[in-house]
Amino acid sequence: MSTHDTAEPTRRDFLYIATGMAGVVGAAGLAWPFIDQMRPDASTLAAASIEVDVSSLAEGGSLTVKWRGKPVFIRNRTAKEIEDAKNTPMSALKDPLARNANLAADAPASDLERTAGEGKENWIVMIGVCTHLGCVPLGESGEFGGWFCPCHGSTYDTAGRIRSGPAPENMHIPEFAFISDTVIKVG
Repeated sequence: MSTHDTAEPTRRDFLYIATGMAGVVGAAGLAWPFIDQMRPDASTLAAASIEVDVSSLAEGGSLTVKWRGKPVFIRNRTAKEIEDAKNTPMSALKDPLARNANLAADAPASDLERTAGEGKENWIVMIGVCTHLGCVPLGESGEFGGWFCPCHGSTYDTAGRIRSGPAPENMHIPEFAFISDTVIKVG
């Protein structure tokens, strides 16, 4: 018999292959419940996005809603708050990045890049968590009239940008959009 001759498959070869395939199917069947339990449950998927009616939020008013287990601050800023934020030089900011999920990761932290955009500069939507240790800052507080975290002294301006204290980043802005003139969809 030469090295190029091939032997006919035997019953034993078939049994090895069939047993191996049964083992693979059995292992997959045992592993599936463990893999499946890692998917988010229905309540988490339902909270993937929320719609918030802001029609009753007058100029200077704030609203806090819960999204994905975190507070989200929605503020209809006053003309003075907008002007103060616009007049802040970029060199005065600790964090030069917008931290806005609606924009590129390297977008600058200008006032406009932190808001709902052109024509809606008065609206700011932020995850209401201090970027230092995850505390919830107090609104309309602190040296810059924005948010103040009393736990460790981080101070944010009216655009949610960190100005002093130990927090390393601006408050993050979630993905959001106005789906009508008075309804914001977060997520």
